[in-house]
Amino acid sequence: MKSLYIDCGMGAAGDMLTAALLELLPDKESFVSRFNALGIPGVRMEISKSVKCGITGTHVSILVDGEEEGHEHHHGDHHHHHHGMHDIEHVVMEHLQLPDSVRNDIMAVFTLIAEAESLVHGVPVPEIHFHEVGTMDAVADVTAVSMLMAELSPDEVIVSPVCTGFGHVKCAHGILPVPAPATLNILSGIPIYSGNIEGELCTPTGAALLKHFATAFSGMPVMNVSATGYGMGTKDFPAANCVRAVIGERAGSSDTVIGLSCNIDDMTGEEIGFAIDRLFETGAKDVYTVPIGMKKSRPGIMLSVICSEDRLEEMVHAIFRYTTTIGIRKSVYDRYVLDRAIRTGDTSHGPVRIKISEGYGVRREKMEYDDLSDIAIAHGLTLDEAGK
Repeated sequence: MKSLYIDCGMGAAGDMLTAALLELLPDKESFVSRFNALGIPGVRMEISKSVKCGITGTHVSILVDGEEEGHEHHHGDHHHHHHGMHDIEHVVMEHLQLPDSVRNDIMAVFTLIAEAESLVHGVPVPEIHFHEVGTMDAVADVTAVSMLMAELSPDEVIVSPVCTGFGHVKCAHGILPVPAPATLNILSGIPIYSGNIEGELCTPTGAALLKHFATAFSGMPVMNVSATGYGMGTKDFPAANCVRAVIGERAGSSDTVIGLSCNIDDMTGEEIGFAIDRLFETGAKDVYTVPIGMKKSRPGIMLSVICSEDRLEEMVHAIFRYTTTIGIRKSVYDRYVLDRAIRTGDTSHGPVRIKISEGYGVRREKMEYDDLSDIAIAHGLTLDEAGK
């Protein structure tokens, strides 16, 4: 599985994300040429080498009408006009020669920003003007990241918890707390922390790009790294002001599951068997019982169910419905799992499905029991003979 991991320990801005992803490509210059040939009005991308705290990376400059915009923070005194969603949609959908999927990504990111600004300022989305984002350099950043994501085409994008910085920042409306209200709104549902750097580390554009492209927010997974990119910011801080992007192969993965359990001493074996079947039908990943001794010296069973987080509510309802328990314990487990796939193989008695599990340096293949059982019964064989 091709995994992209983005480390946002120093926040994220559109230009830094662009630079970090650009470093993962074998030929940066060719991408810059293709980007500049798109013809975003007045926009030109330039890249340069940048060193922060002894680390070398790439700095991306977006020139609008020949001058570099101060990223994100415009005080309304520039000669360019502030544009709304309609203008951006016109540029992206009418002028840019890009695949539909990339154009849709660009518009989805701007929709996230516009919805957040709308909520903060109490203005309907069509009337939002992107004050905080110099419009054309934001279009450039979002377009570049969307193009790079399409080019790298990872199977998953895992993003670290996002450092926002702290303090206050000047903007078109006055002085606002960091993270700015629109940024904080975009980051809802994402793990964030302020860290110990004073300043705005995560911008609205950076936040919206992460929210749109991330498939998960967590620490770096177990992966074989094939390339690393450092996207440098403009400012200097005590810590290296960069976004780090890492791409590689992840064989095997991890996820989070819920464990539910209860103790039962007043159901027959048949009733428990019936309940187990119903719980599997409800979507349990696994259901098992363990014999236990209970109060009043009664033998009983502990019924345990493992399910995904999105099945929790219905699983709780099913346990109460099909068992006599009056209380359920809940645990959250982090799980390491091998990647699974099924292929069809041949035996001398016909085709069988073969389950393949691999990851963490392990690979296993096993014939599907149900298929072997059918062959064995049909031909009067043992399971061992059926698999040959």
